Amino acid sequence: MNIQTNSFPTDFYQHLDNHTLTGIKAGKDRTTFLNIWMVNVDGRIFARSWGKSNRSWFTTLLDEKTGQIKYGDKVLNIRAKPCKDALMNTKIDHAYRTRYTTPENLSYAIGITQPEYADYTMEFQLDQL
Repeated sequence: MNIQTNSFPTDFYQHLDNHTLTGIKAGKDRTTFLNIWMVNVDGRIFARSWGKSNRSWFTTLLDEKTGQIKYGDKVLNIRAKPCKDALMNTKIDHAYRTRYTTPENLSYAIGITQPEYADYTMEFQLDQL
């Protein structure tokens, strides 16, 4: 039986503090990782789909619920669920806007925090045996 917890390894949180991109592999059929933006809100990990595509890491996780996160040479098995909590989505907006502030990222951070992106927010949870 799998036990789920929101607590990721300390070095993963350190990775997020020091890197803007983290690898995601959604579902069981994908073979490569895609680098995306992730944010830490109160120890919980979230990401939003920029492209809102019908065939993406986000839609695969909606269907299959499982995947992997890669940081450095480490890989974590994860479960995913959409975030429908309005207050948490407000906190996620703030996390994106305060984390991605460089000139090349700012327009994307503003874009991904527009109201329509709340529906494309996924929470990741560590999936352990």
